[in-house]
Amino acid sequence: MLARLSPGKALEVVADGSTLVAFPGLVFDDDDCQSPSYPDFMPAADFNIVLIGYRGTGKTSVARELAARLRWPWYDADEEIERAAGKSIAEIFAASGEAAFRDGESQVIEQLSAKRGAILATGGGAVLRDANCQALKRHGRFVWLRATAETIHARLRDDATTASRRPSLTGLSELDEIRALLAKREPIYMALAELTIDTESKSIAELANEIIATWNIPLAAEAP
Repeated sequence: MLARLSPGKALEVVADGSTLVAFPGLVFDDDDCQSPSYPDFMPAADFNIVLIGYRGTGKTSVARELAARLRWPWYDADEEIERAAGKSIAEIFAASGEAAFRDGESQVIEQLSAKRGAILATGGGAVLRDANCQALKRHGRFVWLRATAETIHARLRDDATTASRRPSLTGLSELDEIRALLAKREPIYMALAELTIDTESKSIAELANEIIATWNIPLAAEAP
């Protein structure tokens, strides 16, 4: 079966007894193609929006906002890790240690990186493994959401789930740990980012607007 990129409706395709769904923009050249039947859920996009940055910079909230505007699917890598393990991140660390968590994270990132036209909210430390970065680069455009250590600290203190889901990685005080980890991670965020956004004084809607405008991504209502 051959496929080509072309504007148009999604098609439901039946081949070898299996039903395949082609998203809007994909037209299959095959006699088995049936009439358009799949709703306009996703615009045709050949890239993922990959949100990187420290905890508390708004990655999950921005991913959710973008998904609502664009009608793209979105995934929170940490939630996918917890779903696969059947445990919270804190429980994974307590039972198996950080290395096991990072291994599970790499498996999830490899799976998510195979998608196209998706929004991926990554964990703050996902960029520490080069294999993760290379996987995300295959179809990803990176957006680094920035904030100062002090702002991140204040936001995390206001997040009731932080203590229960996130273990300390260094044994330092909360603010000192943020500063230490930012010093290690920020050069990697900077090297990966195609778009860097300071989140200090912007709403989630404003952050989403900036991402959409930068790449001129059509909103769901504007998509063909």
